Amino acid sequence: MLFLVAALLLFGVVLGTVAHAPLDFTVVAAVVIAVWLGVFAVRERLRRRGTAAR
Repeated sequence: MLFLVAALLLFGVVLGTVAHAPLDFTVVAAVVIAVWLGVFAVRERLRRRGTAAR
């Protein structure tokens, strides 16, 4: 429950910040985060496939 409260608080802070940031900055930040999450997902998938094969 505490994790959920902290996550919602952080989400609110980030959305408040994005509302005041220029659109160009928001788009660039969103793309960077999306690429970061994509790389993380691919690395995790490859790691799990390697572990399952052993």
